[in-house]
Amino acid sequence: MQPHPPPRVFRNFVHVITASALSAGASFFSLTHVRADSYDSTNTISLKELPQVAPGRFEPTDVSLKQYQYPEWFRDAKLGFWAHWGPQSVPRHGDWYARRLYIGAGYVDPRKGSIAKKNDDDYDDHLSRYGHPSKFGYKDIIPLWKAQNWDPEALMALYKKAGAKYFVSMGTHHDNFFLWNSKLHRWNAVQMGPHKDIVGIWQKAAKANGLYFGVSEHLGASYTWYQPAHGADLEGPKKGVPYDGSDPKYQDLYHKKAAPDDVGWLTKDPENQKEWNGMIRELIDMYHPDLLYSDSGLPFGDVGRNMIAHFYNSNEAFNNGKMTAVYNCKEASDGRFVQDLERGVKGDISPYPWQTDTSIGDWFYRTGQKYKSASEVTSMLCDIVSKNGNLLINIVQTPEGDLEPDVLAIVDGIGKWTAVNGEGIYGSRPWKISGENPPVPTPSSTPDKKRGEMFNEGKQKMTSKNIRFTTTKDGKTLYAFCLGEPESDIVVKCLGSASGKLDKPIASISLMGVTQDPVWKQTPEALVITKPTSFPLPGMPVGFRITFKEQ
Repeated sequence: MQPHPPPRVFRNFVHVITASALSAGASFFSLTHVRADSYDSTNTISLKELPQVAPGRFEPTDVSLKQYQYPEWFRDAKLGFWAHWGPQSVPRHGDWYARRLYIGAGYVDPRKGSIAKKNDDDYDDHLSRYGHPSKFGYKDIIPLWKAQNWDPEALMALYKKAGAKYFVSMGTHHDNFFLWNSKLHRWNAVQMGPHKDIVGIWQKAAKANGLYFGVSEHLGASYTWYQPAHGADLEGPKKGVPYDGSDPKYQDLYHKKAAPDDVGWLTKDPENQKEWNGMIRELIDMYHPDLLYSDSGLPFGDVGRNMIAHFYNSNEAFNNGKMTAVYNCKEASDGRFVQDLERGVKGDISPYPWQTDTSIGDWFYRTGQKYKSASEVTSMLCDIVSKNGNLLINIVQTPEGDLEPDVLAIVDGIGKWTAVNGEGIYGSRPWKISGENPPVPTPSSTPDKKRGEMFNEGKQKMTSKNIRFTTTKDGKTLYAFCLGEPESDIVVKCLGSASGKLDKPIASISLMGVTQDPVWKQTPEALVITKPTSFPLPGMPVGFRITFKEQ
């Protein structure tokens, strides 16, 4: 695959055109990424206006939600695969196509009043291939999604073999197209496109393979995200001709036109907020997922708390008193749910379990995209797990539903690594420290003032000098992972006999995946493992098993 520039759009960040880019005469415009919670919605709905939550011990308050106990299945699972897939894959242009096809020259960003100097690339692509968005808009892309090569049973068996312990299906993206058999919304995959209950079929395949099942919802941001569809060209032969989003016949897809001041990541409109609550409740009540992911902070204040309490209570009742529910959103959890970091990793061990969500490539299929290697994915996995996190990674599908040969090879590589090293990942817990690193000017996990801990992946190249630790639940075995193939002896300073980190003397060290134990010595300053003559998986992270003497 040929490399391509990084994806132009981040799902959880709003785009603001900088004045400096305009004054510099940039051919298009530069973008700054502003924390989504900088534009959080204002909740104007009372709890009395919302449906009652399912009977149970959770109420829609932060105090009540702090009763939440993290399910052992999630803490043990560590690795999930995600199908971030839908009609937006059809043009093969990556993420956010359903919005960007409506952004022509002169588009005014409602937050800053800045002006796009030229058409978005997706606008030009759409015009050349499909026609003008006043006639042929995103509504007309949807029927082109057929998913004719989709084999969910074969894919799920492949994902299980690769080491995934849970699987997440797209429920609905910002395009407001539902992948479940909705009775509330006609724009769904049973009535249109592939004419299949994508969520239901994925769920059946996941359960048949012993994987826990989740769904992702990106609907909360859809109401403001879709607003360009209500616009029109500001120049050219179609100047002033409304795009198809302005047609009342399609308002249930593109939403109503937002108020001028409703420009945040999450809408302020109470009607939209109540609609969101009802739609996501339908998804919960029809499928009873183990995991629900929202592409935002906790949505809409009490409206979101109402939904979470309903999810928790209904999950506990559905599972005969056993809680399996995991709710992901993008803010600090304080024990109420599982915090999610998009394309980001925490700097150290978190007291609460958390999750990184990322993709093996772009979010939706893009021609010529560059994929993460199996080595990069497994290095991330070790880093995340050492800090009490899970990795949820999107395995990019073609519009037709299958995987490219490159992706198949990467998934196979992940599976070979987890088969060798999984005992140090699955069911593990953080050790006393997450690891040790060579000195660097700015660690990759250093929070950005605007982005927080998100979007920091890849800032620092991990090598064998980056060591990460996990331990068994009983604390009897320690695992040390080099995040790259060692080129010299492995020196671990925090495992020196005088470090104060070890409660018992080291009894044995073995390299996972080989039968011959490595040569090692422990000094007061460090544990030194002589570089083995060979490694089980060349070019991949390396895992050592360390046991201790009984005293």
